[in-house]
Amino acid sequence: MASSILPPLQLPLAFLSLILIAPAVMAQLSNDYYAATCPNVESLVRSSLRSTFTTDITAPAAMIRLLFHDCQVDGCDASILLVEGGSGNSIEMKSPLNLGVRKLNLIDRLKAQLESECPQTVSCADIIALAARDAVALSGGPDISIPLGRLDGFSASSSAATSALPKATVSVSDAISLFGAMQMNLEESVSMLGSHTVGVAHCTNFKNRLYPRMDRDLGLLFGATLQTRCPRLSPIDLVATLDTSFLRFDNSYFQNVLNRRALLTIDSEIAHDPRTGPIVQNFAQDEDAFFNAFASGFVKLANFNVLSGSQGEVRVDCRSVNG
Repeated sequence: MASSILPPLQLPLAFLSLILIAPAVMAQLSNDYYAATCPNVESLVRSSLRSTFTTDITAPAAMIRLLFHDCQVDGCDASILLVEGGSGNSIEMKSPLNLGVRKLNLIDRLKAQLESECPQTVSCADIIALAARDAVALSGGPDISIPLGRLDGFSASSSAATSALPKATVSVSDAISLFGAMQMNLEESVSMLGSHTVGVAHCTNFKNRLYPRMDRDLGLLFGATLQTRCPRLSPIDLVATLDTSFLRFDNSYFQNVLNRRALLTIDSEIAHDPRTGPIVQNFAQDEDAFFNAFASGFVKLANFNVLSGSQGEVRVDCRSVNG
């Protein structure tokens, strides 16, 4: 995954209100939300994604990242998919911090299948959450049970995305505070960074560690390899893998961090910070501990500031609000 998996770098007043109202909003979701209206939704999504992931090994990381980037901008409302319609709407994907977010067509494909099976029933926001959940499980990670019933938002903003999505240089303190805004504890906050165990990051997100001089926390051989992969004047689309098993969801990310193979600044710093270092050590040694913390944190992420009632709708087309 690329670097922007963290919540926003700033805590505007809106975040304080979100913390206060989160329990009431989350109560709108349930594990049997579609039991009567679309009982096969979860099996249909997983079956379709299993087939896709077999032929496209990069798709799971894309689905996980999509959930993070959707939920970080005003909550989990599928606003990242909008390309037209809505008051004051502008495309979130035009934000430079959404560089590398891709495979949105997979959500479109799932939506079309569900519209055929259960017309005007399953929200795009729920599909994003299910796709990310299944991407984790089908890549070797925990199989997480998530409540459903999210609604889709009416608008999007590229400027809001640019303001909300963090940079790779986010500090440990900011990361802890910001995941805390999603009601995550310290272990859950560190586990969210463990999603870097799959996927790649663009060179632009870690070139600050290579030039003008190499970060001393980079292993010399690893740093030299990265400089070869990402020369000083490299094109914007060049990438490097986030860990040594970048196609599998496991705890190797934390092992890499301890072995000075951390790609991003935040990845390196969590190993040295006295608050997070012991957790990194534990996750590197105990994959089950990482999986358990990630599962509980993932539910809080996917439930963040969801819409209910008249706040949202079930879009017929994920790319535009209903007419």
